[in-house]
Amino acid sequence: MARDLVRLITCGSVDDGKSTLIGRLLHDAGAVPDDQLAAIRTASGEPDFSRLFDGLDAEREQGITIDVAYRHFETAGRRFILADTPGHPQYTRNMVTAASTADIAIVLVDARKGLLPQTRRHSYLVSLLGVRRVLLAVNKMDLVGWSQDLFDEIATDYRALAAELGLTEVTAIPVSGLEGDNVVARSANQPWYDGPTLLEWLETTDLAEAEPGPFRMPVQWVNRPDADFRGYAGRIISGIVRPGDALRVLPSGRDATVDRIVAMGGDLTEAGPGQSVTLTLTDHLDVSRGDLLAAADAPPEAADQFEAHVVWMADAPLLPGRAYVVKLGSATVTGQVTDIRHKVNVETLEPLAARTLELNDIGVCHLHLDAPLVFEPYSVSRDLGGLILIDRQTNETVGAGLINFALRRSANVQWQALDVGRAERAALKRQKPLVLWFTGLSGAGKSTIANLVDKRLFADGRHTFMLDGDNVRHGLNQDLGFTDADRVENIRRITEVARLMADAGLIVLVSAISPFAAERRMARERMAPGEFVEIFVDAPLEVVEARDVKGLYRKARAGDLTNFTGIDSPYERPGNPDIRIDAAALTPEQACERIIEAIRDRI
Repeated sequence: MARDLVRLITCGSVDDGKSTLIGRLLHDAGAVPDDQLAAIRTASGEPDFSRLFDGLDAEREQGITIDVAYRHFETAGRRFILADTPGHPQYTRNMVTAASTADIAIVLVDARKGLLPQTRRHSYLVSLLGVRRVLLAVNKMDLVGWSQDLFDEIATDYRALAAELGLTEVTAIPVSGLEGDNVVARSANQPWYDGPTLLEWLETTDLAEAEPGPFRMPVQWVNRPDADFRGYAGRIISGIVRPGDALRVLPSGRDATVDRIVAMGGDLTEAGPGQSVTLTLTDHLDVSRGDLLAAADAPPEAADQFEAHVVWMADAPLLPGRAYVVKLGSATVTGQVTDIRHKVNVETLEPLAARTLELNDIGVCHLHLDAPLVFEPYSVSRDLGGLILIDRQTNETVGAGLINFALRRSANVQWQALDVGRAERAALKRQKPLVLWFTGLSGAGKSTIANLVDKRLFADGRHTFMLDGDNVRHGLNQDLGFTDADRVENIRRITEVARLMADAGLIVLVSAISPFAAERRMARERMAPGEFVEIFVDAPLEVVEARDVKGLYRKARAGDLTNFTGIDSPYERPGNPDIRIDAAALTPEQACERIIEAIRDRI
């Protein structure tokens, strides 16, 4: 019979003896090869247990960016994957990575120091990430004379903290990692303690869920080898499935019946959590990767707006309004954080006001997605409640989200169908909708050129409207400043207004610095295909500084104007604009003629 696989995470403050305790556990459990044991012996011949599993020091010496160090080992009772994360606050993202799949957390406390701010931070993260079983290892008991009173005091204090965080399954064990007391072998130094050793508890603690959830299987692959076989492959994340069971395909909501359960060794009569199988259905339905097969009598819901805890993992800050790729299981959509409700001080649990999230910050945020995702709260299902945010420019994972609940407006606000659409409105005006997006440094001539283009189109009988960046800030965007977060929100609002105007059949001219490529890309994607023209008014910094019509560059150089694009705030040049205007070589009138000629067939 296969032994259980248990995933562990170890948490502890710096110098609490975590590496020594883990090394002693591996050594005394017989999980260390002889050649490795020989390599860590000191000059006296005694092993240095801390060197068996000190990923932090080893990687520091090699200059490697710290991630998570893993170690597989087996005992007579179970198989283990042990994840060791750095104890420093700046490595919050590393602990989140490890805790997201852990069954058990070993929280280490130095008996001489008691609970520290790091203890509270680690325990909060353990609770947030859904680890419900905690082993409190009160270490270095040999240095406090094996004091039962001190142990009881630490255990009581920690249980009070755990209760505050919702951690109800806490077992406290007095240990000495250096001497090996109560790690694998029972200690003779603590006759007052009659509980299990650390390894005994790890091997025997019950990992079964009290109430197994209903059937859930995200579709990872659709098999179509021939016309007679159409199977849907995936890993079951909860529940049991049998041939004949009624399933619901989400998000489509279509019902179907299981025909076969196909596995590597042949057909199965039932399958459960953790098994990778292929299901065939008696009904021919349109099922795709990213869909979910669920019990028909207990399906999860779908929504496009959520409240979630977001753990930020990137050096560049989270900017509300910026579009990110959002991945939940095998489903992928585009979405954005619309609002940061607050940031969490993970040591005091105090909510703090925040406009952005920086590296290792955790915030409670509202997310809006371009399409619904099938989900369950993270507290119910890690698989259907945990998502990641991916930067669309670099394709790097920049954040992790833990869904709390769907926002009510996700279900209550519905799209209202209109009898008069954009095609009818454009036809009435005898033109095609178009958005001309002028981008470039301040002083490059965007508004001057856009105004000339607007006059020409108006003179030709076209229905137009111009959205100038400065003008919009007098009304709609008067509450926004010039931080990166405010610039993102500024462009998001302008984009939505331009889209509504295009839906009204207008030719819309937008003149805005729009310094970030991500927001210009977002603006293009919000418009109908072929109805967005990016016009890069390209003028070198020295040219626009020499012009300095508004005196803004002079103020920025003097330090009287902060967050000014081109000076102390970046401008990301378009890599492949639809139209590039050399503002240093062309007059505004010549630029206008070139643009009119380029768009003549599109309006």
